[in-house]
Order: sequence, then C-alpha cells, then structure tokens
Amino acid sequence: MPDRHAVLSPSAAHRWLHCTPAPRIEAEFPESASEYAEEGRLAHSVCELAAKKKFTVMSGKTYNSQLKKLKADPKWDDEMLATATAYVEHLTEHAMRFEHAPYVALEVKVDISDYAPEAFGTCDCVMIGGDELIITDYKHGKGVPVPAQDNPQMLLYALGALKLYRPIYGDMIRRVSTYIDQPRLGGYDGASMTVDALLAWGESIRPKAAAAFMGTGDFAPGDWCRFCRAKAKCRARADNHTALEDFKDCVPAGAADAAAMDADGACPRLLTDEEIGALLVRAEGLVAWYNDLKEYALAACLNGKTIPGWKAVEGRSTRAWTDQDAALEALMAGGVEEAIIYDRVPKTLAQLEKVIGKQRFGELVGGMITKSPGKPALAAESDKRPAYNGAAADFSEVKAL
Repeated sequence: MPDRHAVLSPSAAHRWLHCTPAPRIEAEFPESASEYAEEGRLAHSVCELAAKKKFTVMSGKTYNSQLKKLKADPKWDDEMLATATAYVEHLTEHAMRFEHAPYVALEVKVDISDYAPEAFGTCDCVMIGGDELIITDYKHGKGVPVPAQDNPQMLLYALGALKLYRPIYGDMIRRVSTYIDQPRLGGYDGASMTVDALLAWGESIRPKAAAAFMGTGDFAPGDWCRFCRAKAKCRARADNHTALEDFKDCVPAGAADAAAMDADGACPRLLTDEEIGALLVRAEGLVAWYNDLKEYALAACLNGKTIPGWKAVEGRSTRAWTDQDAALEALMAGGVEEAIIYDRVPKTLAQLEKVIGKQRFGELVGGMITKSPGKPALAAESDKRPAYNGAAADFSEVKAL
C-alpha cells in the first residue's frame, strides 16, 4: 500500500465526485492513521504474501520468514490468515475460469492522471485472461459492506490498469470486471462492463475531477462525508442539518383538537407516514453529524482550545490488578474458595469458529448449529436484504420430519 496519497485519491472518489471542493478543504486538516487503518494495512500485506505464494515462485522458507515478520506486528491477528486464504481462493476461482493460465500481478501501481489530475493508485490484484481485465480490491473492514457496482474507486483503478496494459495486449482486452473482497463481512461483490463503457465513464468525470483538483464548485453534503477530514467543521454540512428546522411545521401549532381529522381522515397534529420516512432519512445524518461535532470538540479541548459552553472531563474510571496472579493467590490464601474465583465458561460459537477455522469447524460441528432469525431492524429501502417476513421467521426453525 502506498505511503503517499494523491490529491484526488481513488478511495475518496465517491466524495470528490459529489463534493468537488472537498479535497482542497481536507488538505487543511492533518491526516491521522487510525487503529483500523493500521490493521487494514497489515491485513493487506498478509493477503499480498499469500497471493505471492500462490501465483509466483516463492519457496516455503521465504514465505515462512516473511510471515514471521508480519506476525511480529502488534496489530497481528490470526484471523488475518483466514481472510488471506479466502482472498486467494477467490483469485484462484477467477484464474481457473480461463482456458490458459492468466497473467497475474499484485500491488500494481497505476496512473489515472488522464482522467483525474495527478491521480494514481494501487490495485491489489490485476488479472488478465482471454479478453477480460480483472481488478480485485481487498477490504479488511467489517463495518459497512462496499458494493462493486458503479464504484468509482474501482472504475478509476480499471482505467489506470487499462492504460498500463493496453499497449501490451491491445484490443484483445474487451471487458473489464471489478471485484471487492470483504471476507470479514462474508462479502464478495463484482461488476462488469465493456472497455468502451469504461472509457466513456472516464470521459464523463473529467470536468468534476478538474474542479475537484482546483477546489472549485459547490459543497454537497451527503453520506460521502463519513470519512472526510473536514466533516466536523464543514459549514455546508452544518447548514444542511440545521435546516431540519424546516420540519417544525409538520405538526401544526394552535388550539385545534388533537382528535380532529382533516379532509383525508388524518389527524393534522400527527405526522404522516411519509413525513416520518423523510425525517428518518434526515435525522440519521443528523446523529452522525452530532457525533462528529462531539469528537472534534473533545479533541480540541484536549489540545488546549476553548469550545464555548463545553469542556473535557474525566470519564468513568476502571480498576485493574497490578499483579493478577499474586492477587488471586492472596485471595485463596485468605480462605476464598477457588470455585468462587474462577468461572469455567466455554468460548462462544463465533470465538471457537475463529480459532479452529471456518472450514474445519463446519466439518466437525456444522450439523449441530441452528440459526435463528435476527431481530427485526429498520433499514433504508436501498438495503440489499429482503424485507422482513414475520410468517417466514416463525417457521424458520421448523425442521422437516
């Protein structure tokens, strides 16, 4: 993974294609490496090593030596071996689709400046077989599934890879497929398009990319604000959320009887279902914005700044042993029974699956597991999950005799 980032970073394309001033405003805020980002960086390295073992000439000694170095990282987690295995399995599935062994390259740096000024990126895996160019991107996150369809980051990577390999393969490449591998969420999503369609998309974004590079255009708050470094101080985002006051007339004031009905048979002092649906959409962003404000204000207070009306205080303290083993021995020496001190509790299903490995776990006890339906939850209509069916849930655990 690269140490420096382009002004128009492909990973932030979803943001700067909607809000063109964002990249230059973000440049005024320092970059911060989160714990999750560092964990993701290490997981990418594990995936790269596993893929090299599969698709290049690498001795077992070299593999073990490099793996040992990665395991020495404080962020290491054995789960990374499982996710890397899943990643390589998916790449192998692609490779086996072709009549002849495809070309495979890992961590490929690509130039995207033909479409976005000074832009560049790194493709986790590029594979070329038959008439198809395949770009696969590994994501270690387990918070939000990332779709491949119409994903600007992947399309920019594809444009860069096409520029790099077309001089070699010429018109032989006619199709481009992009895949996002997110094994911690059980996700593996793909999308395909013709080379002509990809090039047309690239041409269509040139004006916005140029505006984003110059920092011109209008601010446009939206769900793409989530990872923007300026999200807490952005005035356009604040204006967008404080405009919720426009809904203050949803419930008419006055002395009208709460039980009175209007011509459509609805109570004028109660929100309609349509108004509730609109408010849910706007309030969801409002909650995220408020939390961003709190996070910024706390950091500012801790750095010696003054946020009028607010201050940083010490949160709830926690207690911990200075020497747990010595403390427990002292308790037993004082007559406290061992059964009171220790609980014999088995690991959870998920913990055991993680330690043993998903495949072996399934082979040993897969038939002894039942999966009950999840608790109903509210989600946006765009969510890929099917609508909750109460009747189907009632019979989900009924087994055929």
